[in-house]
Amino acid sequence: MQEALGLSIEGMHCGACVRRVTDALGKIEGVEVSSVEVGSARVAFDPKRVSAEKIAGAVNRIGFTVRSEK
Repeated sequence: MQEALGLSIEGMHCGACVRRVTDALGKIEGVEVSSVEVGSARVAFDPKRVSAEKIAGAVNRIGFTVRSEK
């Protein structure tokens, strides 16, 4: 069963940032990207395959800061 996850992301300023976050999230096995906008992202994920912490970590690794997970 999939779970929804909303991320509040600091450091995103433009369309290129949105693409970078979308690409990073899309590469994670078990994650379906619902939407990415400047400052936030929503995904559906399989908690048996990936954790919310790993998803947030992927965003942090590309230079943005995940401030909260909803």
